[in-house]
Amino acid sequence: MFAIIQTGGKQYQVKEGMQLLIEKVEVNEGETMSFEPLLIFKEEGEIFIGTPALGGKTVTAKVLSHGRSKKVPIIKYKPKVRYRRNVGHRQPYTKIQIEKISG
Repeated sequence: MFAIIQTGGKQYQVKEGMQLLIEKVEVNEGETMSFEPLLIFKEEGEIFIGTPALGGKTVTAKVLSHGRSKKVPIIKYKPKVRYRRNVGHRQPYTKIQIEKISG
C-alpha cells in the first residue's frame, strides 16, 4: 500500500512506517498531521487516481523533529571590480513518520 501526497509544492511517494524530510510546517513535535490531497492511492492491487485529488482518503503522519539542512554556500564574484559576496543558506525542514494510510 502506498500513496502520493503533496506538501510544500513537492510530491512524495509514501508508505506506512516511512520517515522523510519535508519543507517546514508549523506543527509541534510529537503531534500528528494529515495530508488530504492524495494524488494516487494503491491498495491490494487496485490503483485509485485522483483528478486532481481523491476525496475521503487521508494520510496521517507524526512530526518527529524540526531542523535545518547543511549550509549551501552562495558566492558572487565579478572580476576587475573588487566585488565579492559570500553568504550561505540553510533550508529549514520537518522530519515526519507516516503512521497510517487510510481509505
